[in-house]
Amino acid sequence: MELGFTFFFNSILLGVGLAMDAFSVSLANGLNEPGMKKGKMCGIAGVFGGFQFAMPMIGWFCVTTITHAFTAFQPFIPWIALILLSYIGGKMLYEGIKNQDEEEETPPVGLMGLLVQGVATSIDALSVGFTIANYNLIQALLACLLIGAVTFAICLGGLSIGKKAGTKLAGKAGILGGAILIFIGLEIFITNVF
Repeated sequence: MELGFTFFFNSILLGVGLAMDAFSVSLANGLNEPGMKKGKMCGIAGVFGGFQFAMPMIGWFCVTTITHAFTAFQPFIPWIALILLSYIGGKMLYEGIKNQDEEEETPPVGLMGLLVQGVATSIDALSVGFTIANYNLIQALLACLLIGAVTFAICLGGLSIGKKAGTKLAGKAGILGGAILIFIGLEIFITNVF
């Protein structure tokens, strides 16, 4: 495929489609921490964008080198996303319900939690390696960079929306954010298994 309008348009559309899970998790993170600073917002969006860049690139590498191993791993992708997002969402729900009677806020997402969210929301992007398998290395890198950049921008939007809604929802934000994460995990699982 040539580096023309179609290539860039398809890569951006692919980025938008892949970023929807990360957008929802960003929204939940913004709800959970309405006082989040711009630097942390960029860091969170950067983690999601980085994973959305890396996973299709890893998928492309697997398809072009060790296809048989990647094909064997593919059925487990929905299960992994469901387990990771349900764990994080369940923890947020538990802490939100536990802290509901108290005046404490739900603790903000830490680095480990953020990395788990990044993996969980981008693991299905491994299969994008199949769709870009006919690209050479430069084309694959460029497509994945576009996917990552689109994800970064969309996640910043999700964080901003979540922050604004989070200040209005106050104590219920952790509960809502946890429920959103569990829903996303179920959605990934159901759409990929059934």
